[in-house]
Amino acid sequence: MSLKSGAHTKYELQYHFVWCPKYRKILLKGNIANYMVKLVYEVAERYEYDILALAVMPDHIHLFASAPPHISPESLVRTIKSITARKLFARFPSIKRTLWGGALWERGYLVMSSGSGTTDEVIRRYIKEQR
Repeated sequence: MSLKSGAHTKYELQYHFVWCPKYRKILLKGNIANYMVKLVYEVAERYEYDILALAVMPDHIHLFASAPPHISPESLVRTIKSITARKLFARFPSIKRTLWGGALWERGYLVMSSGSGTTDEVIRRYIKEQR
C-alpha cells in the first residue's frame, strides 16, 4: 500500500467509474475517442486527480482514478463529464446533432472503490481487457 500525503492527511483513495453517452449511443470512436482520452488527462492534471487506468469504449468509459480526500467521487466524475462534454461538443458539433441537441452523457454513473471486494489489480486488468 502506498499512501499519498495531503494537508494533515495520509490517504489511498481509488475509484472505478463507468459512464455512458446519452441513450448509450456509439459515439466514442476514432478522433472523438482520442480527443476524449486527451481531455480526461488534461482535466485530471488541472484538478489533482491521478489517472490509474482509462479505457474509452464506443458506448462507455472506464476510469480508474485517485483523488485527495477533499474531492468527492461525485465531484470528480461531474467535473470530468462536464468539461469533456463542453469541449467535445465544441470540437465535434455533429455529436450534438446525433443527440438531438441534448446532453452528451447519461446522468448516472457507476462508482466502486478499490478494496470493496475488488483489488486495484483486478480493476486495472478489467479495464485493459476492454480495448
